[in-house]
Amino acid sequence: MRYLQTGLTHHDEGRATPGFTLFTPLDLPTASLVNLAGEEVHAWDIGGKPTNYAKLLDNGNLLTAIRSGNSGPLRQAGGLMRELDWDGGIVWEFSDPLQHHDFLRLPNGNTAYLAWELLPEDVAGRVRGGRPGSKHQDGIWSDVIREVDPSGNLLFEWKAWEHLNVEDFPLAPNSNRHEWAHPNTLFATAEGNYLVCFRHIDLLIVVERSTGDIVWRHHDPDLGGPHDAQFLPNGNMLIFANRSGRPPLGSAVIEFDPGTGEEIWAYRGNPTHTFDSNFISGCQRLASGNTLICEGLWGRIFEVTPGGDIVWEYVNPHTFHRTEGPSHGEVNFVFRAYRYAADGPEIRGRLGNG
Repeated sequence: MRYLQTGLTHHDEGRATPGFTLFTPLDLPTASLVNLAGEEVHAWDIGGKPTNYAKLLDNGNLLTAIRSGNSGPLRQAGGLMRELDWDGGIVWEFSDPLQHHDFLRLPNGNTAYLAWELLPEDVAGRVRGGRPGSKHQDGIWSDVIREVDPSGNLLFEWKAWEHLNVEDFPLAPNSNRHEWAHPNTLFATAEGNYLVCFRHIDLLIVVERSTGDIVWRHHDPDLGGPHDAQFLPNGNMLIFANRSGRPPLGSAVIEFDPGTGEEIWAYRGNPTHTFDSNFISGCQRLASGNTLICEGLWGRIFEVTPGGDIVWEYVNPHTFHRTEGPSHGEVNFVFRAYRYAADGPEIRGRLGNG
């Protein structure tokens, strides 16, 4: 049954932020740039199914991660991080079969990413919550931040279970017990530290890179398995609150004060169920002050003003078949999307004005 219009569905030319939007359909080997008219103006063959998404670097190259033949034990595993030039040529790649979800290029040229490792049995025995009987056949996996230099040498490693008490953060009731605690976001702060978003325990932390200490944390079960946490230039936090299993039905994009937890701004559907993605998804604050939102379950990418008006909307027209996850059949999931200015370092004027 066809229940969505795809491609460009709305464009307010006077209020939409000029530029090009990058998105990667979750199970297809292509990253696409579309202009504000919804036309694909550039694309990359990334060489395999993406771990989740791709992003443009300041040098104009594309950084992504794909599922290699030796990917790890869980569905979100990648295994091969790859940098492609504008024409699709491989300029760098690095393999770690346990890499998953997020990755980033640091200002010094190093690459940081999330990875898995098995919890020691004594620690796994202390993990609470989750669906009974859903433990992975190998045990319970946990999470690691790794940082490598351009040659692939390991420079930094941080293990979640060594710094967090597993008893303090039980898994959400609807989570499986394959892993504790499922981070989906790795963000480098202005101070050179790491912000991590743990979906299955609704926890945000900042890890001080020089010491490994946790220097900030925010635990809020009402986030409902959030994604894409990030610090804004004004010091506030922006996050996609999936609100999975939290009444009333509906997701939210929230800006809040990390010191007080006070909500500064939010976008919600009206009625709330008209904006709802219980997994994946992301957000980006644009230079105009508008916010780009990726409602991942629906493959819907849209831009809203500070007042909540939708000024641009595009629905991913590319589908793929899924037999597992939150929806089965021909789906059009998108993990994240990014808007890039035509004259910014990522595009470098190659594509006109958007």
